[in-house]
Amino acid sequence: MLKTLLYIGTGSFIGGIARYLTARAVQNSIVSSFPYGTMVVNLLGCLLIGLIFGISERTNLISDEWRIFLTVGFCGGFTTFSTFANENMVLLRDGNFFYFTLYTGLSVFLGLAAVFAGNAITKVF
Repeated sequence: MLKTLLYIGTGSFIGGIARYLTARAVQNSIVSSFPYGTMVVNLLGCLLIGLIFGISERTNLISDEWRIFLTVGFCGGFTTFSTFANENMVLLRDGNFFYFTLYTGLSVFLGLAAVFAGNAITKVF
């Protein structure tokens, strides 16, 4: 278990740095208040997690340790949106349309509500 946690932690460390550098590079190259950097990171993370899971499901090229390092670790540190998108893809692929709708709707709505609530709490103090 400790070995697995080290894979995840190392991947997250590298993914977080990659997220910061990628988002910053993109945002600094475009003069706009639209968050292009974050959008690019989220889309790249989705592409990457799709590639990793696709390769690991169809071949033996990626060991379980590398899959955990790359998906939970790197992609998790790079963007949790990639995991969210992959979980939704699995729900759709398995025909769980109700859970897909529920998960997507609640995640977006409650996520925005939580950000609003957190921001509102800080204004009280």
